[in-house]
Amino acid sequence: MTNIKFNSILGVVILFWFTIQIGLKNNTSYTTDTIPFTIDRSWYKDHHDTIKVHRDINVRDYFQFIDSLIYHYDSLTSYTLSEHLLVRTNPWIIDSLKQTDYYLRIAKDSFVYDQSLMIVLPRASKILLPDSIKVQELLKTFSVTTIDINIPEYKLRILKDSVVCYEFPIRVGRNEKKFLEMSGRMEDLRTRTGKGTIVGHNRYPRYVNPVDNQEYEVTRRDDGKLTKLPQIPFIETELNGLRHGQLIHSTTNPETLGKAYSNGCIGTSEADAWIIYYHAPLGTNINIRYDLNIANGEGDSIRLKDIYKINQ
Repeated sequence: MTNIKFNSILGVVILFWFTIQIGLKNNTSYTTDTIPFTIDRSWYKDHHDTIKVHRDINVRDYFQFIDSLIYHYDSLTSYTLSEHLLVRTNPWIIDSLKQTDYYLRIAKDSFVYDQSLMIVLPRASKILLPDSIKVQELLKTFSVTTIDINIPEYKLRILKDSVVCYEFPIRVGRNEKKFLEMSGRMEDLRTRTGKGTIVGHNRYPRYVNPVDNQEYEVTRRDDGKLTKLPQIPFIETELNGLRHGQLIHSTTNPETLGKAYSNGCIGTSEADAWIIYYHAPLGTNINIRYDLNIANGEGDSIRLKDIYKINQ
């Protein structure tokens, strides 16, 4: 119960276990999985440029299924097929994944204990393979996409060139230092600033209490109910050439959004995390800043609260 109590106080905190073991060792971009996939052609059938799903696919099997499609069709296309290209060609998939958000289900009077068992690709669904024109369009979009985060504003924006495509509320690191058993030292919990790129995805994350370094599998929601932790990818950043293990990931406690509450990571809602993930393939630009003077929706200049007391 200690881990459950801690989670209800601090929200989701994560051990991104390969950050140091892999990322810092070879300084390369990567996507990693802890669950291998197998090819099962009974899951789908292809017809020209359309793939028909032959059985219900839940969250637990979703990435395995997508990987099997990439493995099979990559050798049949004139371009290098990727998960992000395939899903962005079929935006309904993102919409389906968003609907696994615990709080969206509760709003529809549907309690879900284990998100991983929810169906996201129903039987008979059709997945369109992108043609070369669509691929070039998406690759160009990826190259001009930036994940923009302003810490004191508690906002994450997805920009295409300089145009805001999405804007999400976030939570950021607390303004304090604390000893974490996970690292074995005092840590500055403030979210770090800098410019860089997305260098890692973890689609099968582990959740660990950083204070005692113990793994946990359940979480207490804002409504007081317990559920299993959801399977939603975490995104690793590299800022100014350094990897601090600072992630973008969902929180199971959205009442903490708009607050300095985490151990340094950027937290989003579960639904928003899926959108961000599919707009942040490896190599996507990211800018994490601390701007106090901003313009509001009406164009008026306002000054935000200096949550880290940097200018005091």
